Amino acid sequence: MKILKLNAISPVADDAFKGYEYSENVQNPDGIILRSFSMHGYPLGENLLAVARAGAGVNNVPVEKCTEMGIVVFNTPGANANAVKELTLCELFLGGRKIIDGANWAQSLKDKDISKLVEKDKGRFAGKELLGKRLGVVGLGAIGAAVANAAIGLGMNVVGYDPFISIKSAWLVNHRVEFTTDVNEIFRTCDFITLHLPLTPDTKGMIDRKAIDRCKDGVVIINNARGELAVSEDIAEGVASGKIARYITDFPDETLLGKENILCVPHLGASTPEAEDNCAYMAGKQLVDYLENGNIANSVNYPSVSMPRTSKARVCIHHANVKEILSKILSVVASQSINVAHMQDCSKGEYAYLILDLDEAPAPSCLELVKNITGVIRVRMI
Repeated sequence: MKILKLNAISPVADDAFKGYEYSENVQNPDGIILRSFSMHGYPLGENLLAVARAGAGVNNVPVEKCTEMGIVVFNTPGANANAVKELTLCELFLGGRKIIDGANWAQSLKDKDISKLVEKDKGRFAGKELLGKRLGVVGLGAIGAAVANAAIGLGMNVVGYDPFISIKSAWLVNHRVEFTTDVNEIFRTCDFITLHLPLTPDTKGMIDRKAIDRCKDGVVIINNARGELAVSEDIAEGVASGKIARYITDFPDETLLGKENILCVPHLGASTPEAEDNCAYMAGKQLVDYLENGNIANSVNYPSVSMPRTSKARVCIHHANVKEILSKILSVVASQSINVAHMQDCSKGEYAYLILDLDEAPAPSCLELVKNITGVIRVRMI
């Protein structure tokens, strides 16, 4: 099989793709692995089975089009969680205290009466401690949960908001973290707010003028998730008025740059060798397991479906999530006198994915009959 890499990927992925044709020059790939490359408008060949993003966000991948074609899109949730958590903790300190401002000012004191000037002007850079302050964590996935737990360790009072929190994520959160079902409670009561949620039509621009007006005076807002979660013009106005004491983001833009009390970081959240290694390893492992076994884990567009290989043949079928389609597929298999040893079918929204383990390999004519069933998107025998 052939894997195309659209970005430089950590060498740890090389081990996953041993025996594969794997490079940045592959033609007609079975799989693609990438980091930041934008695939919008990129040709999706008929051979393409899966795209693996070595990172959490998939805004650079045409997910809807891939779904319609039966192309599985993987991401790597949690693989870069520690790196983003550590950056966020750093920014909590930078948000509370004007450390960078003071350090930059100190650089101007060369060849001057340093001791005298420091004692005279250090009050300009005074800040507040984190101990006892209230932190609102919006989004309690792998990163948000890690930030919440670490903030508890710093002595902060933490409240989390996530209407879609998974059972797995809930187990990861420290029992001392409060939960709220109303994000406005975070706006009203928190001294610090940090965002750790995906960009969707519902979350885009959620930190706008109305949300800022609900916030406590002097709030510090940190955004290491996606720049578009906040309306930059409204953020700039809020900072200028003093409503927001400081805004720190990993996503610079023209509206934010050069503004006092706005700190723009050049997208450093996952920029550590450890995070890049973790993401590459996880993306490669998931991609290979799907190509070789049809198993899906951590897909953003198809459900998680996984079974050990125990039979002679495995058929994987992408299909619409509609009534009676499963019975039609099984009827075709039964008509060929083939026994189904094991099966698993799961849905995700309008789409579903079926793994059939069979006691014998079906003939090409049988697979063609399945492909012709209305609602079947893709059929693959492994």
